[in-house]
Amino acid sequence: MQLPGISSRPPGRDPHVFTSRTRFTTKKIVLIILDGVGCGELPDAAEYGDTGSNTLANTARATGGLRLPTLARLGLGNILPIPGVQPVETPAANFGRMTERSKGKDSTTGHWEMAGLIVERPFPTFPSGFPSGLMDRFLDVTGCSGYLGNRTASGTAIMRDLGDEHRRTGYPIVYTSADSVFQIAAHEDVIPIDRLYDICAKTRTDVCTGESAVGRVIARPFAGPAGAYARTANRRDFSLLPFGETLLDILHAAGVWTVSIGKVDDLFAGRGLDEMHHSRSNAEGMAEILRALSGGKPGLYFANLGDFDTLYGHRNDPAGFAGALERFDAGLEEMLPGIGEGDLLMITADHGNDPVSTSTDHSREYVPLLCYAPGGRSGISLGIRETFADVGKTVAEYFGIANALAGTSFLRAVRAS
Repeated sequence: MQLPGISSRPPGRDPHVFTSRTRFTTKKIVLIILDGVGCGELPDAAEYGDTGSNTLANTARATGGLRLPTLARLGLGNILPIPGVQPVETPAANFGRMTERSKGKDSTTGHWEMAGLIVERPFPTFPSGFPSGLMDRFLDVTGCSGYLGNRTASGTAIMRDLGDEHRRTGYPIVYTSADSVFQIAAHEDVIPIDRLYDICAKTRTDVCTGESAVGRVIARPFAGPAGAYARTANRRDFSLLPFGETLLDILHAAGVWTVSIGKVDDLFAGRGLDEMHHSRSNAEGMAEILRALSGGKPGLYFANLGDFDTLYGHRNDPAGFAGALERFDAGLEEMLPGIGEGDLLMITADHGNDPVSTSTDHSREYVPLLCYAPGGRSGISLGIRETFADVGKTVAEYFGIANALAGTSFLRAVRAS
């Protein structure tokens, strides 16, 4: 199947459409994705090799219990049993969990589904590496004289195994995973960042197309001396353009201000966004959210906090994962006063990444859902939602925009009667 167009830039605007940025509301929605923070295996988890996965509960058990007082107060412990996070009688937020309907378990499918676009056919994966014809095309298009790897691997392991040869030859390291990704690693002193991004952009537009149209081409730069290689914060994702209309498209066209924080801009190829803040860590992302709450325009602030996934889930580090959750919890306490009456704060995830499992890949899991609505209702169980798309449907209804997005809004359940 030929998937639709690929781009790393947002389309131009129609000057006749973007006339008012506060047309529907003077309030904000802050949507925070805790990347990889799942909450229990989905019914089809066995098909993905993820039986027994439960990122939150397994991390808690492996570390002697999580200390998340702010999330507990909002109702995280009311969603599922989590050692150290007790349920509360009157949660400050509304709570539930969501089922992924899309075929897959990666950031692209998770974020697109949350924005109302369900991926019915899975993106292609290459568990045995990429075919020789595709790699020949990679060399022709990018101008590289060779490559290393071309296999399924952990990013940190392949960097360790092939880093010295990469520095000797100058060849980029190509690898993939259980997800639909074409990853290109390079030492920043060997292949400068701009050149690595150019290689990835050309791979996105001219190599990984048609039946080989992976969800993402990912730049994976690293640095350091032999024996101590470490990834840098200059990762970038080059995503497919969404093949249909998303929440961001309809908000943007209707004049609602749309802002991305973290890698959200990459996942939507920049489409439907007014501002893009490509924060490179959870700390930077939280700082951007706080700035938005203190003086940003009304609209949607869509943030991805990726450290849980990239630094700890993929590295099977439950202690690091727990620490990242606890740091987020402390930052959340600082954030809550900025959510005013009529605003919404939604906290969820895009997939699991159980650091206790033997796999270093994502896991097919439910994701938690917390919806904090000052001036509205609290303590309402939102149950098990049938799709992540319920989030996008709720956001669209909040801004009063008619749409044909997938999903069912839960706005009436959380608004004051």
